[in-house]
Amino acid sequence: MKWIPFLFLPAFFSLAFAAPDKPNIVFINADDLTHSDLSVYGGQAKTPNFDRLAGEGMVFRQCFQAAPMCSPTRHNLYTGIYPVKTGAYPNHTFAKEGTKSIVHYLQPHGYRVALSGKRHISPESVFPFEYSGQKNPDMEAIEKLMAESKEADTPFCLFACSNEPHEPWNLGDATQYPPKEIKLPPYFIDTPATRQGMSKYLAEVTYYDGQVGQILDLLDKYSLTENTIVMVSSEQGNSLPFAKWTLYDPGLQTALLVRWPGKVAEGSSTDAMVEYTDVVPTLLDAVDIEIPDGLDGKSFLPVLAGEATEHKEYVYGIMTTRGINFGSENFGIRSIRSKTHQLIVNFTPEVKFTNACSKSEEFQSWVRRAESGKKRAAKFVERYHYRPPVELYEVGNGWHKWNNLADSADHSEILRDLQGRLDSWMKEQGDLGQETEMAALEHQSRGKKKKGKKK
Repeated sequence: MKWIPFLFLPAFFSLAFAAPDKPNIVFINADDLTHSDLSVYGGQAKTPNFDRLAGEGMVFRQCFQAAPMCSPTRHNLYTGIYPVKTGAYPNHTFAKEGTKSIVHYLQPHGYRVALSGKRHISPESVFPFEYSGQKNPDMEAIEKLMAESKEADTPFCLFACSNEPHEPWNLGDATQYPPKEIKLPPYFIDTPATRQGMSKYLAEVTYYDGQVGQILDLLDKYSLTENTIVMVSSEQGNSLPFAKWTLYDPGLQTALLVRWPGKVAEGSSTDAMVEYTDVVPTLLDAVDIEIPDGLDGKSFLPVLAGEATEHKEYVYGIMTTRGINFGSENFGIRSIRSKTHQLIVNFTPEVKFTNACSKSEEFQSWVRRAESGKKRAAKFVERYHYRPPVELYEVGNGWHKWNNLADSADHSEILRDLQGRLDSWMKEQGDLGQETEMAALEHQSRGKKKKGKKK
């Protein structure tokens, strides 16, 4: 079926998205990939399969997740619920018993729901996927799923979860990215270690793109492409400075490409703001399953259909260092972002912000440069470790320039408005701020095991 503009029959929307045969679903996810490094988003990583999907579907230029860490991000994605509400807001976390995931919604409608590759979710009662693979998608298991589903005429939903380009960066061909030729982001300090790390990281981004290509080829092999919704994402940003573990755009903003032949216009793009919480309700809506009450996300199917250009006015973020590797004893951050401004609130600005990045060779090379008397390096090292209580930035105007507008009289009304909305969101989520931060260890798998031993 060819794409038909929405202005032709209003009834077309419901007819076109309620085909007799339930479409399959494939969601392919990276691990620690800054979206702006992809060629689709103007980056230097060679990603031909992302480019292919961009030409065959829709590119979302404003997609965000709620947390810049692996575990809460994945819980958020599979449940359609923000992290604090499920309890899955620290890293190495688990969702509260009784929480439902996409598996519970699709299985009763005849879907096989599988996850292949990186998990980082718990407990299995909340996420009863058909599991295969460990760190990376098991292509043999994926092919078996597709072949069996095709033969049995059974729809499937697959989450193919890569471990790339998560450190260590030891996959891919780094010779494609000579360190001296790499373009560094404006918020990086130019050191040999930074360039070397960036080279290896970009090689692994290309390796991940190859995994995407393998899965797309399997869909073609089994003639499943035409009846499969494909979503491909980049997850939170990389583990280099000012991305993962932070609520700046490189930490929270993610790639999202969607292909659905005959339903989503080829070569299209959108600036509609969407979140990971919206994926579950969107997929349920797309396969004509009633969206349950209690989800934080909402369906962006009208955007996919070309019937809407806007989705959400505000997106939210949360970060806690408590319990993470090399993390501060406690450093909680919350954020709200509109299309024009982002507000970031740091609960304990007096505490030194640390994580695995601050222990990395890349960041330590910045520290050595700062200690040698380089002022710019000293400024960026200081800025990474210590944050003001409140940060307010104009979107697209270079947050990395540290033009904090929190004390600007001209922006006081915007600040009050965003602060009020953030406070309301936290209250609705049951987020008590610093009190919630200090309770983080109780919501980690290691804390759960410890608690169990006491019993």
